[in-house]
Amino acid sequence: MAQNLEAKNPRFVAYLWPVIEALKQLGGSARPAEVRDQIVKNLRISDAMQAETTPGGTPRFDNRLAWARFYLAKAGIIDSSARGVWTLTDRGRSLNSLSQEEALKLVRRVRAQFHVDGDDAGAIVSAEDSVAAPPQDAVPSASINYRQQLIEILRNLPPPGFERFCQRLLRESGFQEVTITGRSGDGGIDGLGILQVSPLVSFKVLFQCKRYTGAVSPSQVRDFRGAMQGRADKGIIVTTGAFTSEAKKEAVRDGVPPIELVDGEKLVTMLEELELGLSPIRSFKINEPFFDEFKS
Repeated sequence: MAQNLEAKNPRFVAYLWPVIEALKQLGGSARPAEVRDQIVKNLRISDAMQAETTPGGTPRFDNRLAWARFYLAKAGIIDSSARGVWTLTDRGRSLNSLSQEEALKLVRRVRAQFHVDGDDAGAIVSAEDSVAAPPQDAVPSASINYRQQLIEILRNLPPPGFERFCQRLLRESGFQEVTITGRSGDGGIDGLGILQVSPLVSFKVLFQCKRYTGAVSPSQVRDFRGAMQGRADKGIIVTTGAFTSEAKKEAVRDGVPPIELVDGEKLVTMLEELELGLSPIRSFKINEPFFDEFKS
């Protein structure tokens, strides 16, 4: 089903209805990763399709979902004010279907209303993805696309530098005795640390750092687990890329040590919460009705 969808409509327009449908199945609201996983399940998106990247190194599937969400938000079908959660509006909940023709008309209306670049209607479907990510809603212009810029900075770090970055991130997140092993032939283990849950309970954790542009596969998760077997209670894989749906399932498979997965989006979110490498910007929106009583 997914292959036919891509063959007929190889761009983000094909995902407008799948996003709406996934949100309906998830109760009307969900986090981006939950929407993504539901669409992967519904459309049987293969690991190979999930791992495909744009020329700029962004996972193509995730990029198209982000663009679909952008246009649905501009069209008033998804609530654009809910940061971090995609929520159907009343209009979105009332939709029972959205044909390809209706989806194209929606995109054209948004382009015309908000002057989005690329007004050629044919280019909506036929042009190659040339922009890594859609504009961010309700974000000051100085910080537009900062998330993608941050990922690019991390991807361009040398391997030892990215390992030291992960070491710092884990320390800031509460880990103790975080050490970079730096040994070749160690099954992909880049370091270890201790997570002190309480004065009486602690866990030894091994971690792996991957400066990826694509998606980490389930076999890579299995290989890492094999390397950590008998050496730690938990594992962590940190990547600037993404994880396929099968990789996520492998990470929490019953009967084996669990592995926490930190993809590029979660990585940036952690840096935001820790204000690590990022400086927050405060902004205001004018409340024009406030001034009405003073105009006469």
